[in-house]
Parts: sequence; structure tokens; C-alpha cells
Amino acid sequence: MRHGNKLNHLGRKSAHRKAMLSNMACSLIEHKRISTTIAKAKALRVYVEPLLTKSKTDSTHSRRIVFSYLQSKEVVSELFRDVAPKIATRNGGYTRIIRLGYRLGDNAEMCMIELVDFNEIYTNEKVKKTTRRSRRGGGSSDGATNDAVVVNADATNDAVSDEVVAEEVVAEEVVAEEVVAEEVVAEEAVADDVVAEETPSEESEASESSESEEEA
Repeated sequence: MRHGNKLNHLGRKSAHRKAMLSNMACSLIEHKRISTTIAKAKALRVYVEPLLTKSKTDSTHSRRIVFSYLQSKEVVSELFRDVAPKIATRNGGYTRIIRLGYRLGDNAEMCMIELVDFNEIYTNEKVKKTTRRSRRGGGSSDGATNDAVVVNADATNDAVSDEVVAEEVVAEEVVAEEVVAEEVVAEEAVADDVVAEETPSEESEASESSESEEEA
């Protein structure tokens, strides 16, 4: 029975268990997330989070203590160079466990354990900034400045839209005048053609009437 025994042995001897947790911690620091079982992830969280806290103090003593657990110079360098600045403002809770379902072979419950500050999906969410405008005159100067900026922007947009509308109206008037002028010229040309066609016929009628008078 395990009365009062809070350590999960994970079915391994102490040397095997420490080596496994050390390797998993190195993989987590290197890749920022790994997939494993729920039991191993919970044991790894207890193992690695004190090391992450220790990495906030970049000193020779801290590096030697972390190296005694991880046994990898490259991982220790990456921990103090890349990971430590990211978690500098976080007070604990550096890892997150996300359940993934059950493994097909032995139906073990699987999960993904990751470093919280390296999840770009969760950390890059933009928070909408909400502001309240007071109708009273005792508002802050910042609010008044923002209102003035908004009013100026609206006035500028209105002026630009008025200019655009005026230009469109002028363009339409010019096009209409050109169309009317073209229609007038076309009508005058048609009238001239009609007059030109009618003039020879009148002259021929006049000549015929004169010839008939002479014969008479």
C-alpha cells in the first residue's frame, strides 16, 4: 500500500526514473512541447518547474545546479538564453497539460505538455480595448484629446468626400455639354444636307416652268 507516498514510481527504479525525467525535461526545453502519458507529464511538471524557476537567476551557481539535473550543456545554455527571458515575469505555472485522448495499443491516456509562454496561438490573442465616454464636462484630458482627434478625422473625411463629389459633378457637366454640342453639330449637318438636296430640285422646277412659258 502507498499510504502517504506521494511519489509516482512510474514502474521504474530510481536511477531509471531520474534518467527518464531528465531526458524528458531536456526534450521539453528544446522543443517547447512533447507528447507523453498523463502520469509521466505530471511527474515531469514537478521535476522541471523548479529548474525553470532556478533559471531566472543567471549565475554560475544556478547553471551548475540545473546542469546536475539535465546533464546537457546545450540544453542548459538554451534554458538560460531563450527560455528564461520569456518566463521572467511569470510566477510559477510554466507548463500546460492538454489531454489528447487514449493510446490505441494499451489505452493509456495521452497528453501534450508544453511551455505556456511559447504557445503563439494563446499568447498572441489581441485584447480589445474598451473605453467609456462621459457626457459630463469633467472628463480627463486624454479623453478630450481623443475626442478632438476623432472630430478632426471626421471633418477631414467629410471635406475629402465633398471635394470628390464636386469633382464628379463637374466631370458630369462637362461630359453633358460635350454631348449636347456634338448633337447640335450633327443636327446642323443634317439640316445642311437637306437644304442642299432641296435646292437643285427647285432650280429644275424653275427651269421647266420657264421653258413651258417660252413654248407657249
